[in-house]
Amino acid sequence: MSLFIKKPLDKLLKEASELGEHTLKRTLGSGALLALGIGAIIGAGIFVRTAAAAGNHAGPGVMISYIIAGIGCAFAGLCYVEFASMIPIAGSAYTYSYATMGELIAWIIGWDLILEYALGAATVAIAWSEYLNKLCEHYFGFTVPYALCHSPFQTSMTGEQGIINIPALLILGLLTLILIKGTKESANVNGIIVVVKVVIVLVFIALGWHFIVPENHAVIIPPNTGETGMFGWSGVLRGAGIVFFAYVGFDAVSTAAQEAKNPQKGMPIGILGSLAFCTVLYILFSYVLTGVANYKDFSVTGPGHEAAVAYAISHYMVGYEWFAGLITIAILAGFSSVILVMLLGQSRVFFSMSKDGLLPKSFSTVHPKYKTPAKANMWLFVLVGGFAAFVPGDIVGDMCSIGTLFAFILVSIGVIIMRKSNPETARPFKVPLVPLIPILGALVCGFMVFGLGWENWSRLLIWLIIGFDVYLLYSLKTVT
Repeated sequence: MSLFIKKPLDKLLKEASELGEHTLKRTLGSGALLALGIGAIIGAGIFVRTAAAAGNHAGPGVMISYIIAGIGCAFAGLCYVEFASMIPIAGSAYTYSYATMGELIAWIIGWDLILEYALGAATVAIAWSEYLNKLCEHYFGFTVPYALCHSPFQTSMTGEQGIINIPALLILGLLTLILIKGTKESANVNGIIVVVKVVIVLVFIALGWHFIVPENHAVIIPPNTGETGMFGWSGVLRGAGIVFFAYVGFDAVSTAAQEAKNPQKGMPIGILGSLAFCTVLYILFSYVLTGVANYKDFSVTGPGHEAAVAYAISHYMVGYEWFAGLITIAILAGFSSVILVMLLGQSRVFFSMSKDGLLPKSFSTVHPKYKTPAKANMWLFVLVGGFAAFVPGDIVGDMCSIGTLFAFILVSIGVIIMRKSNPETARPFKVPLVPLIPILGALVCGFMVFGLGWENWSRLLIWLIIGFDVYLLYSLKTVT
């Protein structure tokens, strides 16, 4: 069998209308898809990665980093919408790659998407654990012991060694059970959380605006330290690669295309609507955060490098210290919705790969009562839980970003290929100015990959080599 055999478009469209034990139930309207996008986007990125990028790489220039990342996502988002409305089936970039570039590339992108969704969920679960500690400290006067909420690769300033991140495992287990219960139920829970966290972010922006110190924005882009990526314009680019994690999630809407009531209408609203809304919110948020507190407070040696938003409120917003506890509760809820959508997205990618024979059939078995890929969700809990429990959050987050950027590049290229190979296929939504927009999307995402540095390039390469071995030893043999 050819490694580059493509899955016919007519077969994909037929699968989208099938019924049976390997079919997902269409329950999501446009509003639910929009909420899924916002739910996935607003989370660890805005509350954690903003401060990390500002404190260690971009300074107040993190605002520009968000603009760069947003532009790249906008180009890629247009490409996702064309595919998702044309091929309303689970699998996202994996499915689109199978139809345009063949089985091997599809496997590579499917394996790569584990970095986006599975590691994205792990990253946010780790951040959830950090903020849970802040909440316990603020309201109850105690914290979870360091050893039980940190990776064994982490050591506290007092020399205490981490062992396992138990809170991260607990939230992953709870949300896995919700996902098994049903997609509609999961979307309802997500919708409630989205309203709460958007309101909290808007309140922080409104209140924090009055506490902005002009001196903190006197130099938007601090001078480079002499090392690439450490402030200056190279730092802004590195910051774009880091805060890009804040956008990870809008494409997860496309993985739910097979569960959308009207994907031709719902996909553009869910993907582009959530992306536009969150980009504006991110720029305002980063402006206020770096204006209220000096960016140096958020460096790895600064006092506010963990739970940065709560730190900024409690130390600089006099009279609103009570809001630090409230925003921590909202952040915990917000992180929960991000994990929920990430787990949903990953299970749907596994679902599609399993149906194609690239993964064991159990991953595409639908629960007879709940009509969800329950077994895929359970195996996913084991995978994500392993990363969340034993790997530090910054490493997992950067791996997630580079994996997502790689997926965006391939989806952008895929639009160009599909336009040439299937020019007559109906496209409810069409990317304008093809091939210019897809090329710009691939280039901007490529620049952000460059900004993430050789450490992350090497991790991506090692991950892809492992995936290629799995493909040769299992998937290719099984399909053949």
